[in-house]
Amino acid sequence: MINNNDTLCKTTGKMRDEISRGAGEISDDEALSMIESHVFRNENFVFYSRAEKGELISRVFYALRKDLDVLQPYADDDEVSEIMVNGKDDIFIERRGKIEKAKTSFDKTEDLEEVIRRICAKVHREINELNPIVDARLADGSRVSAVYKNVAINGPILTIRKFPKKEITMEMLIRNGTLTEEAAGFMKKLIRAGYNIFVSGGTSSGKTTFLNVLSDYIPKDERVIVIEDSAELQIREIKNIVRMECRNANVQGKGKVDMKQLIKTSLRMRPDRIIVGEVRGEEVLDMIQAMNTGHDGSLSTGHGNSIEGMLRRLESMFLQAANFPIEAIRSQIAEGIDVIVHMGRLADKTRKVLEIAEIKGFDGNNILVNTLFKYNINSGLAKSESGLQNTEKLELRGGWL
Repeated sequence: MINNNDTLCKTTGKMRDEISRGAGEISDDEALSMIESHVFRNENFVFYSRAEKGELISRVFYALRKDLDVLQPYADDDEVSEIMVNGKDDIFIERRGKIEKAKTSFDKTEDLEEVIRRICAKVHREINELNPIVDARLADGSRVSAVYKNVAINGPILTIRKFPKKEITMEMLIRNGTLTEEAAGFMKKLIRAGYNIFVSGGTSSGKTTFLNVLSDYIPKDERVIVIEDSAELQIREIKNIVRMECRNANVQGKGKVDMKQLIKTSLRMRPDRIIVGEVRGEEVLDMIQAMNTGHDGSLSTGHGNSIEGMLRRLESMFLQAANFPIEAIRSQIAEGIDVIVHMGRLADKTRKVLEIAEIKGFDGNNILVNTLFKYNINSGLAKSESGLQNTEKLELRGGWL
């Protein structure tokens, strides 16, 4: 491989400038053939090994023809789950749970900025000095977060969280040890019976993946409304589905559509279930009210360190939207959410369901939590002695006890 990355960058940039004018209106195969011909006939590369020439050809091809430029090989690698770009020179990837520094970099800061702009444009978003932070997605649903250079000191920042191309099923999670077969069967019953379920956990703990898997248990004849900040859920089996995505304001400050508006709109669409990808702020008020107005079987996720911590975060988010007495807020949360699943990422990089708990109710001061399953480092996820207390939905929807 080419040892001097600076030399590679300069060579790539020069080659790209030389052939880009003739590579616009041709196919990928024709462009690749043009690049190969240029490399093998150019006397500047006569002392490059075949492997080095191959690396150079790939790099120029990706820079010319692919939206992600030098990041494309990592986007195509199924073993890579996250791509982290800290300015043009520092690219890190997460492969099989371990983070490593990539052997490539962008030629110029402008090339990285162009990649970010292309990603944003495809989902009708824009990034600039007036709007320096953007959440977006790729065509395959991968989540993208970008920060412009006037905010990030070490240059434009781009983070891409990839989602597996192969659909993950509950059986796969059981084999991977994420949860037990008994816990999976229990969750299946709750979903079908219409319990409102909230999935909490830290960053990259598997919340979205688990929510995707739970959605497989929703009866196929129900109407589902999905609301997300950036579309990433992959619900395939439901035919009667509406998917809505938030939108940022334009440079004039107009056109913004937030999650709060979408949740209110969804209530007029005759939903059987509402799925909110992730709550982060005052939209939690509308989500909880939707759960409390007969929309059983709603699903959502949020960031929290534990079930108790997640409940406190929901309270604080609720207070952002309305100045209600804390007792009224806790009562609303306890009435709306039936079960919370807490997930975590352990030291060995595996993702586990750490706890499944029932929200029993509100005693006038505190939200009452009944632990149903608890993870132990020695024994794994084990069922607690106390069973599900609120069984009314199970009894009403088929008696799955």
